[in-house]
Amino acid sequence: MTRPHGLRQVWGRLHVTARDLPFAVLLFSLAFVPGLRGSGTDIGAVAERPYDALAAVAIGLQALSLTLRRQWPVVCLALVAAGFVLDQLHGYHTVAGSALPLALLSTGAHLERYRRTTVAMGSVAYVLFVAELVRRGTDEPAAEFVSFYVAMCLLWGGGAWLRSTRIAEAERRHQVAEQTRAAERARIARELHDVVTHHVTAMVVQAEAARYLTAAPERLDETLTAVTDTGRRAVADLRHLLDLLNPDHGEGSRTPPVGRLLTLVEQTRRAGQPVEFTEKGTPAASTGSADLVAYRVVQEALTNALKYAHGQATSVLVRHSERDITVEVGTDGPGKRPVTSPGGSGRGLAGLRERVDVLGGEFEAGPRPGGGFAVRARIPTGSRP
Repeated sequence: MTRPHGLRQVWGRLHVTARDLPFAVLLFSLAFVPGLRGSGTDIGAVAERPYDALAAVAIGLQALSLTLRRQWPVVCLALVAAGFVLDQLHGYHTVAGSALPLALLSTGAHLERYRRTTVAMGSVAYVLFVAELVRRGTDEPAAEFVSFYVAMCLLWGGGAWLRSTRIAEAERRHQVAEQTRAAERARIARELHDVVTHHVTAMVVQAEAARYLTAAPERLDETLTAVTDTGRRAVADLRHLLDLLNPDHGEGSRTPPVGRLLTLVEQTRRAGQPVEFTEKGTPAASTGSADLVAYRVVQEALTNALKYAHGQATSVLVRHSERDITVEVGTDGPGKRPVTSPGGSGRGLAGLRERVDVLGGEFEAGPRPGGGFAVRARIPTGSRP
């Protein structure tokens, strides 16, 4: 099973002239088969004559020039046309004349520049060819010459259509690649926002609290240690995020390790935010990127709690099922916001909504009826019970 595939790979690595050579040689050989002599194209009704040295030249120009049809299409068309004129004016009428339609089709498909000039020069050359036939006293009616010219134009048009189709497909692939890169940049921007905002907010709150603990060295040392730990976790998370830019990085590495939610909650508690954490259910065997999205929802919600409800009771509920992960984070009410706490950009919740929507989930965020703020998300895991 692997042998044909290997042959196709070897064939695909060959230069285009080498790939076109076998057909050119086959057409050249067929032209010398006795039973096929005189059975080619006949335009002008020139009397048939036996092959001679000039016939071999005409056959070679038509058949062997096809090896150039993709690399140098204009050269190929010019050589084939010259051989075709020799073939018709001398009455050889070889099967190598079938190279002209192929050359026209290939030139229309592969020629990039001077297309109109090529069409104009080809038309002039055809008029001169017909004029020579008329000078020699051809009995061919004018309608035959016109129909042959129309057929050649249709072949050129077919090649032009193939070219436009190829260009359109390349443009479509380019647009898909651009959209993919834009989506990846947006994803990385959301990841950076989630990581940096959460850790920096926690560090700012902890550092602000340390200013009032100079009279309590033990608590001051504990707070500064918490700031250091938060900074180290920020560096670790950023390194993990940058690792995702490595193309060889596994997809599974995007999901935070087990227990990171507990670490996240503990970090928020050490920043002075009372958090009650509850986790229910058993995680599904395969969650895809749902675990990562759930983690980011909790992270962003706790960051907002530190910013806008500092010191107020906060609850985190994570419920696992076979079909989805449900996250609920709420605060009791607005607290005293630290003066140096960084303000929000509005990107956090919008980014979370985009993440959840991509997975086909549901996302809600807004004030509670009795005061406070709540964030709720249902994130499908893609598993089946």
